[in-house]
Amino acid sequence: MAPAADNALIVQSDCSVLLEVHAPRADEARAALAPFAELVKSPEHVHTYRLTALSIWNARAAGLAAEQMVEALREHARYVVPPNVEQEIRELAARYGRVVIARDGDALRCRCLDQVTAERLARDREAGQYLTDRIDATTFRVDPAVRGVLKQALVGAGYPAEDLAGYVAGAPFAVSLRERAASGAAFVVRDYQRQAAEAFYLAGSERGGSGVIVLPCGAGKTVVGLAAMAMVGQTTLVLATSLTSVKQWRRELLDKTTLKPEDIAEYTGEQKHTGPVTLTTYQILTWRADRESEFPHLELFQARSWGLIVYDEVHLLPAPVFRATADLQARRRLGLTATLVREDGREGDVFALIGPKRFDVPWKDLEQQAWIATATCVEVRVPMTAERRMAYALAERRGQFRVAAENPAKLGHLRDILRHYPDGRVLVIGGYLDQVEAIAKDIGAPLVTGKTAQAERERVYEQFRQGALKRIVLSKVGNFAVDLPDADVLIQVSGAFGSRQEEAQRLGRILRPKRDGRAAHFFTLVSRDTREEEFAHHRKLFLTEQGYSYQVK
Repeated sequence: MAPAADNALIVQSDCSVLLEVHAPRADEARAALAPFAELVKSPEHVHTYRLTALSIWNARAAGLAAEQMVEALREHARYVVPPNVEQEIRELAARYGRVVIARDGDALRCRCLDQVTAERLARDREAGQYLTDRIDATTFRVDPAVRGVLKQALVGAGYPAEDLAGYVAGAPFAVSLRERAASGAAFVVRDYQRQAAEAFYLAGSERGGSGVIVLPCGAGKTVVGLAAMAMVGQTTLVLATSLTSVKQWRRELLDKTTLKPEDIAEYTGEQKHTGPVTLTTYQILTWRADRESEFPHLELFQARSWGLIVYDEVHLLPAPVFRATADLQARRRLGLTATLVREDGREGDVFALIGPKRFDVPWKDLEQQAWIATATCVEVRVPMTAERRMAYALAERRGQFRVAAENPAKLGHLRDILRHYPDGRVLVIGGYLDQVEAIAKDIGAPLVTGKTAQAERERVYEQFRQGALKRIVLSKVGNFAVDLPDADVLIQVSGAFGSRQEEAQRLGRILRPKRDGRAAHFFTLVSRDTREEEFAHHRKLFLTEQGYSYQVK
């Protein structure tokens, strides 16, 4: 297909891709590009994407062929795609699966497609230390104990392994999904949820059983986890972000599966039990007495013969759990997340240790199908008083962000938004305790923070779900695992610097489809002419990639 003058993409020889937002087919171009490129800048008129090894490998693992990527660029490019870019895509895509790890009795075999690759990896500083037992010109015998760290090293060397070594069988434990939820509501696994679980499981083939499912918050990632549990039919360990998330998983399991309460154990700060299905938190797994101590609760990974380990919000996986997961490659591993973005740059470790992306759906596709709510995003730029501007100017660089974030003038704009949505079900979220405490007092709403007792949190959340409360003020605990499906207005007054993760998680709090079809409204209050504006721009990147646009006031 010949390039057209009104096409949206300009593909550059450095593997960056420019998308002109106002071009006639910009939305189509974005949808075609997003599966294999990473958005890095999103000013008003031209967005910049980058083709990276990891973005292309994840696309390959999700079933996208190199030629499909090349054709997507050709179809939407304004000018001829540089030949070196097409070549780079093909070469990077060909590296996925160029190295295969397979079972060889009690050992593993690491087989390279050709001798040149084998020699290159044998001499690699990281990968080479695990490839010392040579069988022939292209094959190495590998200790199963190093399966995880070898895969990490191979990703670092630029040759991600396709892991076909299979999995040990966990203890059998049947999980069946209900045809009608215990609550009485109709329950049907949606097509995309079923497809996601099947993409992970792959009918039990040697290529299935590990990987990451990427779906928007509010799209029912937990149901994908339940469907995967039913397919695997073995004991399951679920790692969640918080005690609130653990309680949510328990509610969903009891509501939508035939499991009994005694089948589900919790290993948390409140109680430490294990059962056929065990729910725990990243926080308890990474607890230790001091920095020199071991992590005693990581032993939970070995406490039972787990057939499946589910990593909820896998983009938040802490470093110590990465280390433990390197030893768990013989267990089926399912990651659930709204975004593969990690602010610590460890996306490659998620790829190597949990598995590649197996399935995702663009947020806007699910919005168009009414599986998530339609959302508008507004950034409100708030001026500071002369006194506050002086305090900002005199603060050290890191302190300037907090001065801007806690701008007292934001309260007046918050009140204006609340007046505009008198019937809204409103969540107010901020990153600083003094700020959210003052807001909660001013608007007369309950405050939930990390210090709030779990029973009190559940009481407040339940009142909101029942309609007795219309507003809740939350600290960073509101970023995830808050099951408040009727919330339709979210106002963030401050956040964690430029975190794309946090932006996606917060929008996700209001994306559950509303019973009356109401749209969701997402507001960000940002101090004008400060570093908070710079960070807000970076925060928006992931959602812009998903097709959301921000109105600036």
